[in-house]
Amino acid sequence: MELKEKQRKILDVAVELFKEKGYMGSSVRDLATKLNIKAASLYAHIRSKEEILEWICFGIAQEFFDELQEVKNTDMAPKEKLNLFIDKHLSVVLKNRDVTHIYSNEWRHLEERLPEFVELRKNYQQEVEALISEIYQAENWELRSSAFTTRFILHTLNNSYFWFKKNIKSGSDITDEIRDKVLFGLLGNENR
Repeated sequence: MELKEKQRKILDVAVELFKEKGYMGSSVRDLATKLNIKAASLYAHIRSKEEILEWICFGIAQEFFDELQEVKNTDMAPKEKLNLFIDKHLSVVLKNRDVTHIYSNEWRHLEERLPEFVELRKNYQQEVEALISEIYQAENWELRSSAFTTRFILHTLNNSYFWFKKNIKSGSDITDEIRDKVLFGLLGNENR
């Protein structure tokens, strides 16, 4: 999805507005006010407020898929592949903190394209689950539930934007800590 320059500006302002007031608490009039234009003028560039939410949700989902594909295409050892997946997924989250916040919390408000988006999320989770299962199997690690492990890892990674703003540690310090917890558990037992 390639946005025109004016649409990109609308998207940037909408991200600020949705983060501040939530998607449901924001109106096209609020967006127009922030852009210093009339609400009717916005419709020359967007179909609806929901279209902007679609840009946000489908746009970042595509970034996640692109990074996952890069990981899947490497010939790395399994543990390094998991490290790379964590790094790449977190890099998308950190590069798009506000967008990730909206993606994680507001996607349920999609109406017209909600079934398509739910299917997209499911496909991503399944691809990550297959990658994690392959890594666990190659490392001879016990994997009680690949679905639960995948949801746990994705939830941790997707919500890490909270920690990066509140914590004084650098992004790489937190990325390293998340990676260690995912790979070695809460006790940090690296000898497993």
